[in-house]
Amino acid sequence: MASLWPWLAVAGLGAFHGLNPASGWMLAAAWALRSHDRAQALRALLPIAAGHAASVALVAAAVAFGVSMDRTVLQVVAGGLMVVAVAVHLSGHAPRVARKPAGHAGLALWSFMMSTAHGAGLMLVPALAPLCLGGPVAGQGGASDALLLAFAAVGVHMVAMLAVTGVVASGVCRGFDAWRRWREVDES
Repeated sequence: MASLWPWLAVAGLGAFHGLNPASGWMLAAAWALRSHDRAQALRALLPIAAGHAASVALVAAAVAFGVSMDRTVLQVVAGGLMVVAVAVHLSGHAPRVARKPAGHAGLALWSFMMSTAHGAGLMLVPALAPLCLGGPVAGQGGASDALLLAFAAVGVHMVAMLAVTGVVASGVCRGFDAWRRWREVDES
């Protein structure tokens, strides 16, 4: 049972990230509401997953290879990229394409920057360390087995995060649909 706790921690952190509006459920719900297609919220999960996985995998690989990362520097760089993107967009000098609603690449980039800025991968380090650096794996297979375990943990984390993100985004869409119906009945 002791070896199950790091996996449960990884899944729990994924579910916790799924509840955070900055992790993507807010944008997934907005896509669905704008398009009047509730399934769009679930289609938005793929680019959210890509961005989040890139951020978390970066940290997971660093832990697996024993590389230390300075959290402050990582967060400042991600936050700086976000500020530059917003400043360019608001200044009016952004290309015409950048003024349109974000596509899949924009959503993936947002997910990567937000996951990196709020330390999604760094939050997993305490759970990844026993999986990747301790126990029988570290003594036998070395870095390659540790890397496989790290990426398996990222997969567990992602599944939990996407499940919660999808449920929350769909719930928000259902809530807005119910509110619209209630408002239409109230006005008539």
